[in-house]
Amino acid sequence: MNIYSTTLVASVALSFTGTGLITTTNAFSPSPTIVDSSQQCRHAQLLATVADSTAEELFQRRLLKQKFEYDAKSVDGDSFDLSEYVMSKQPVLNAMLKETVASIDSPNTDLVSECMEYSLMAGGKRVRPVLCLAAAEMFASSKEEAEEVALPTAVALEMIHTMSLMHDDLPSMDDDNLRRGKPTSHVVYGEDLAILGGDGLLSTSFQWIAEKTPQDKVDPSRILDVIARVGKCVGSKGLVGGQVLDLLCEGKRGKRDVTLDDLKWIHTHKTAALLVSAVACGAILGGANEEEIEACEKFALNIGLAFQVADDILDVTATTEDLGKTAAKDLVADKTTYPKLLGLDGARAEALRLTEEAKESLEPFGERAVPLLALADYIINRKN
Repeated sequence: MNIYSTTLVASVALSFTGTGLITTTNAFSPSPTIVDSSQQCRHAQLLATVADSTAEELFQRRLLKQKFEYDAKSVDGDSFDLSEYVMSKQPVLNAMLKETVASIDSPNTDLVSECMEYSLMAGGKRVRPVLCLAAAEMFASSKEEAEEVALPTAVALEMIHTMSLMHDDLPSMDDDNLRRGKPTSHVVYGEDLAILGGDGLLSTSFQWIAEKTPQDKVDPSRILDVIARVGKCVGSKGLVGGQVLDLLCEGKRGKRDVTLDDLKWIHTHKTAALLVSAVACGAILGGANEEEIEACEKFALNIGLAFQVADDILDVTATTEDLGKTAAKDLVADKTTYPKLLGLDGARAEALRLTEEAKESLEPFGERAVPLLALADYIINRKN
């Protein structure tokens, strides 16, 4: 980040924290003359304190570890620590994620790359890429091989997820000003850059799978299968289709009654589709056969729906500070959720049922499935 644009981010963040009110910032054509020299000096001093990359990285690692606190799971006398497992994946994931948003034609691409990086590297639990790597490990000959073949796809899935958050937060969609504890992309960079930055992440994700997956390790037909599946999970029978029906059910395109079947369709596509793609693609790249891939898809579909049920529960039980995004937003908007249709206890029972069904799908894989089973438990017990 250049000094001016980093200062802009810090300034917006401070304004957001101090007032709780933010107006859209037009950052498309920044000019250093906007900020006088005394302001630049004060902002530079602030950045020297809060933006040191090493300190920030350590903070994010501590925060992530807290998010994945998990009671050690005993397997034949050995313990599995999900927090440690997830943390072990972070350095290589974050290094490649950072690489995906590097400015490739400075200064022309600096601003859009910065916008992409702001949201992509804002923290996050990296659930989707970790699921992808864990699935690959079940079938590859070693963890090292699994990482080598599945890492580009794991990273691509996180890019797509981040794109969906950038677009979902826009005023025309869910209209949210807070994401991962920070001002949302459109608040900092303006709606224009938030849209284009999300588009950049989406298109680059497919490029990354195609160019970075080692063809000497993975049959090209499997790589094509992965690209097709990822494309499908984003399209009209995936994330986009789920989002459109969600908007319809919110009454933004005409009022309609929302049934439990409607809600399941929305989140099968809006939420679960990307998780199904993560687990299935990891399995494909690791060398799984059709039957094994199908079992992985069933597991992922159930935990994807459980993930959304847990999200709906947290919206009414957790605080904004805990969530890192605006709490009770669905409740205020009178949005149809699992707690609204089933009640809080009924929603919790549904999350547990989905998780148990998910686990049953992985029984044939024994101990190899432990990381995925632990992630399933985390999904319904998480606090944010």
